[in-house]
Amino acid sequence: MKPLQPVTPAARTALGVAFFAVFVLAWAAATLGGFVSKTFLADPLTMVRSGWDLLANQGFAKDIGMTVWRVVGGFLIAAAIAVPLGVLMGAYKSVEAFFEPFVSFARYLPASAFIPLLILWAGIGEAQKLAVIFIGSFFQLVLMIAVSVGNTRRDLVEAAYTLGAQDKGIVTRVLLPSSAPEIAETLRMVLGWAWTYVIVAELIGASSGIGHMITDSQALLATDQIIFGIIVIGLIGLVTDFAFKALNQKLFPWAQLK
Repeated sequence: MKPLQPVTPAARTALGVAFFAVFVLAWAAATLGGFVSKTFLADPLTMVRSGWDLLANQGFAKDIGMTVWRVVGGFLIAAAIAVPLGVLMGAYKSVEAFFEPFVSFARYLPASAFIPLLILWAGIGEAQKLAVIFIGSFFQLVLMIAVSVGNTRRDLVEAAYTLGAQDKGIVTRVLLPSSAPEIAETLRMVLGWAWTYVIVAELIGASSGIGHMITDSQALLATDQIIFGIIVIGLIGLVTDFAFKALNQKLFPWAQLK
């Protein structure tokens, strides 16, 4: 092993799987060996049985579907507004000067702090949960996208002007293609953050969703169900993350040459 030395895809996969195996073995040893009370931490076998019961008999698949729908819906709304605004802020300094102070201020506000207000304004229905995800994702996306566009190499812009490009062409044919891989990577990262916001939204005033199941399980001290819900979130996030990476590599092959 040497600093910054790359590993083969097969080795990377094997090492990643090995970590999960070690983690589960340590978990099983701690719980099945009696070192940790099952009241506070269920063992892996009990968790798997409870998870199957949730899926087969208690309609947990519907809860998963509702949570995924909320994450995707809130995130897409945020991205649909944040991407063009972020591009404009990165491309035009006057637009950045107008929006950046408020965006920088708002991105430090925790989305969970808005839940009481959102319940007053929108009730405890789907609009409130989508709004929490929107607030948590939008301001982060705008600023990160603006930075990506603004960091476009100046020599590319100057070369385009030399070749006769107009202002609109600079944005569409230089700034966007150059920053598109970073924008896609930003969307991938913020989508992961959106999952934390939806669970917070579902912990309060929800009648469905993974967060709702976790809240009900906490009242019953059902740590096996709580752990299963957390693992489901992680698995969905992992699959989404790999899918996003594969899509980015296919859409932006030139980014792999940097």
